[in-house]
Amino acid sequence: MSDTLAAPKLLLGFDFGTKQIGVAVGQMITRQARELCNLKAQDGIPRWEQIEALIKEWQPDALVVGLPLNMDGTPSDMCVRAEKFARRLNGRFNLPVHTHDERLTTFEAKGQRLSQGQQRGSYREQPVDALAAALLLQGWLEQYSDS
Repeated sequence: MSDTLAAPKLLLGFDFGTKQIGVAVGQMITRQARELCNLKAQDGIPRWEQIEALIKEWQPDALVVGLPLNMDGTPSDMCVRAEKFARRLNGRFNLPVHTHDERLTTFEAKGQRLSQGQQRGSYREQPVDALAAALLLQGWLEQYSDS
């Protein structure tokens, strides 16, 4: 999407998935991101009115969508779907949308939840998508906050 930054202050981050989309909020001032919520999706299609409500509530300056690259840095099959989701966000809400490498964020999120006592395999009942969104948004903030 956009490579030029107009110094966004508040951002929403999205961990795209076919069944769930994790959402996080972050800001440039503190360079911190945190979990917001998990949205249900059906074959990668969210309920757009839920995203619209989040955008109206938080009024972000920009959005960040995680790109699920392969470990060797090449695009995965899910990258195409995540990029399409990013384009739709841009088209629907007319906000700058940036993409960011999200490799290992879900793995890291599951590790964090296990260390907090969550049982392995209970991610369907207690999803980690919003935490993964916070991790990818945190990575974006760290990468671009000095530019």
